[in-house]
Amino acid sequence: MPDTHRPTGTHHHASVLVTGAAGSLGREVVDRLQEHGARVRCLVRRHTTRPRPGVEPVIGDLTDPTVLRDALRGMDAVLLLWPLLDSAPAHELAAELVAAAPRVVYVSSTAIDDEAAQQSDPIVQVHADMEVLLRDAGLRPVVLRSDTLASNARGWAAQLRAGDVIAGSDIARTAVVDERDVADAAVAVLLAPHDARPTLPPYVLTGPEVLSRADQIARLGAALGRRLSFQSLPADLARSRMLADGRPERLVEALLAASANRPESHRVTDHVERLTGRPAGTFARWAVDHVADFG
Repeated sequence: MPDTHRPTGTHHHASVLVTGAAGSLGREVVDRLQEHGARVRCLVRRHTTRPRPGVEPVIGDLTDPTVLRDALRGMDAVLLLWPLLDSAPAHELAAELVAAAPRVVYVSSTAIDDEAAQQSDPIVQVHADMEVLLRDAGLRPVVLRSDTLASNARGWAAQLRAGDVIAGSDIARTAVVDERDVADAAVAVLLAPHDARPTLPPYVLTGPEVLSRADQIARLGAALGRRLSFQSLPADLARSRMLADGRPERLVEALLAASANRPESHRVTDHVERLTGRPAGTFARWAVDHVADFG
């Protein structure tokens, strides 16, 4: 059943700050907010040569209190995507959010184990720490724990231009979720009427089926009309390749820790449908819709 808090109608007077707006999920959220007639402001780290029509940019760092204070001014709601592997710099962020008092929607991870004293890897740990920090600040955020985003598959595009084998570190099976579904869910919460704010525990946003990396690549191959395969690399080789691609060393080590330590998840939920009124889409559908990304 759809969640009773799901918003209906349009929201022409809502003002929403989107962090991480340059990423795959952030761009989808901005598109949907504009479709609903919301006033959209984006906090971005640098100027772009192609500013989005109708979107107000604020240039600066999410960890800079002065920049954040300006970005929050007049905003009814905030979509928070935390970009760092450390939650310590978020204490000043929390203080500014408390002062501005917007609705806060935080995108977290389905891999969090609420019973664990320590999470499986640094990426999950920082999400768990952020949830605690925001709650302890008194913000009462709506937490959307997202599974692995389908859009991560775009990282294979360069290898696909060179051949039919995708090589990299493997990772545990999980219910990969279409970032468009996560965006729809986020917008539903961001624009929910003030008298119908969600009060449930964290929403757990998953796709409809649990997939391995090889499963995803096979479905992508079907969409592209190619017979693709996955080659799991040992950690040392995967590390050297990611570093050569220009990824920061700390991120590389966090990704390798996730590959080695994150457990499989067989959890599939209906929370996308609760928030949006329709079931989550499949990775196969995502692949068909994004064939052009791999041309």
